[in-house]
This record gives sequence, structure tokens and C-alpha cells, in this order.
Amino acid sequence: MLVQIAFIALVGVAQCRNKQQPIVLHPEGIEQPPIGFGTWNLKESPDNTTNAVAFAIEKGYKQIDCAAAYGNKEAVGRGIHKGLKKAGLRREDIWVTSKLWNDHHAPDRVEAGLNQTLKDLNLDYLDLYLMHWPVGKGSDDKNYRYDYVESWRAMTELLKTGKVRRIGICNFSPAQLKELVKHSLKGDSPLPAVHQMELHPYLPQAKWIYAHKAHGIAVTAYSPLGNMNPTYGDRSRRLVTTQSKAPLLLENKVIKTIAKERGCTPAQVVLAWGASRGTSVIPKSKHETHIEENLGAIGCQLGTEDLAGIDALGEEPVRFNNPSDGWGVHLFDGLDDA
Repeated sequence: MLVQIAFIALVGVAQCRNKQQPIVLHPEGIEQPPIGFGTWNLKESPDNTTNAVAFAIEKGYKQIDCAAAYGNKEAVGRGIHKGLKKAGLRREDIWVTSKLWNDHHAPDRVEAGLNQTLKDLNLDYLDLYLMHWPVGKGSDDKNYRYDYVESWRAMTELLKTGKVRRIGICNFSPAQLKELVKHSLKGDSPLPAVHQMELHPYLPQAKWIYAHKAHGIAVTAYSPLGNMNPTYGDRSRRLVTTQSKAPLLLENKVIKTIAKERGCTPAQVVLAWGASRGTSVIPKSKHETHIEENLGAIGCQLGTEDLAGIDALGEEPVRFNNPSDGWGVHLFDGLDDA
């Protein structure tokens, strides 16, 4: 009920379309591809990270998702350049996303955060720069604080520099997005171009996705394979209640049955479901076989009954990434399994 009320309130603010346009835009850049390569927890070793990113680009991935907080930007950057060289591509042939971390939310630190990311990646610009969370915590702060409005205003200034093509957000609640919509209507700042959030069959958030479509805001799904991420997997095995509601996603009988019927792998079925909803999905793997397998989701054809069966897995939503308790703030207010 909470998400429904928040959804109605958000859509009711305005039926506007997103017209975010950078003042200085790299004209040859591509649009965001439906499948990308994620790099969260891709840090077994710097060489593995570099080689995995390079292999992904060489095999056809045109979107690389990274972040300051992931602690692997230099290795990812080397992988981007290595992959471009091997694939015979130019920088403008791929889409690169990175994120502003919580310790650089102060308006006078936002551009410094971007500059450090570009330096670490050895890139001149990003296709998309996201605010990683709606809360910040500077070096002198004892607690996290909601400072996203001022941080967002500072991020809009980055569009004038030519260092970013688009800006967006991650992990916002309906009320927080509504606040940015209100400022956009006043002409203070543009709407986010993209909202990246946790999305998978156990947390489908269909109404929340629709609210973004009403405003022309694209949606990217992180952790599209759900609790297959090792960060979540161990936890899901430990908790009996979570395990019964959400067994490891690629071992779910519904997913495995559809995969067998469609001649796809379970991972391809889940990623094809995500892409079918109009979201961009960004799976991660350190293994070459899985990297190729995930990109093959583009060719996995699902029927209406398949999609309905996967949708039903989210009837009791399970969210795996929620640092609210550790940070002392309430995140995802009004959303499923907050």
C-alpha cells in the first residue's frame, strides 16, 4: 500500500518528460545499451578485474558500470582501454557509468569526486554519473545525513564541463525522487536521466518502474541476478525465512523450468526478463564463460506465460541490499521490503 500511495503522489506531481541535455555533449556517444557489465565486488585481484572488463568489451558488451566505492577503478580503467584496443573500438563506442560516493556530497566536493574518478579510470568523460545514495557523510560528520538536493544541484553543474554526458541517481525513495521532480518543475535543475536500483524477480517493483517511465527517467537494474551475488548468497543461506521466500535465484524451479523449455540458461532467462521490462541490466562475473553467457541473454526469447511466471516470484518481495541499520538512516521509504 505504501508504494502505491507514493507512486500515485509522484506521478501526480507532473506528467513531464525528461529533457536533460548537457551543455557540452560528446556528440558521438551511444545510448545506454540494454545489457551492461557490472563491476561491484569484482576485485579478486587487479589483474582479474582488468582482464574481465577487457574480455567483456571484446565479446560485445558496450556498457561498463563502475563506482568510486567499489575500490577497483584503476583496474577497471585498464580493462576498458585494453578491451577497446582488442575490440578495435573508440571510447565513444561504449557507455561508461560511475558514481559519486557519500563522502563527496558536499557541493564543493562533487566535481573533485568526478575528477578523481576520471583520473582513476584514465578517461576524459563519463556517459553517466550517478549519485550513489541519497545520503552523505563527510570526513567531519558523525552521522549520515539526507543532503541529496544540494548534491544534485552541484551535479547539474557538471553538465557544463563536458566531463559527463548525463547525470542520475541510485537508491532513491519515491519521496526523494518527488523532491527532485519538484525542483525540475521550478527550473532549478533537470530530472535524473537514469535511476539505478536493485531489481530482480524477487524484487520486481513494477509500479516504481512505471513511475519513472511517466517522467522519461530510464531505469537500470543492479543485482539483476538477485541473491546470486556472493554478498547476498551467504546471507540467504543463513536465514531460514529468507531462504524459504527466496532460494538462490538461478536454482529456483520456475527459472530452471523456463530455461529448459526455452533453450537458455537460468541466468539468461532472468536477464531477458529484466530487459523485457525496459530496464538496462548490469550483471557481473569474473568468469569468462559466465560473461559470455550473460550477454547471450539478448537472444533468449520468453513468452507471455514465462514472464507472468517470473513476475509471480516477487509476490513477497525480498530486498537484499539495504544498509539502513548500519548507516543509521531509513532508506527506501515507501518501497517494497524497505
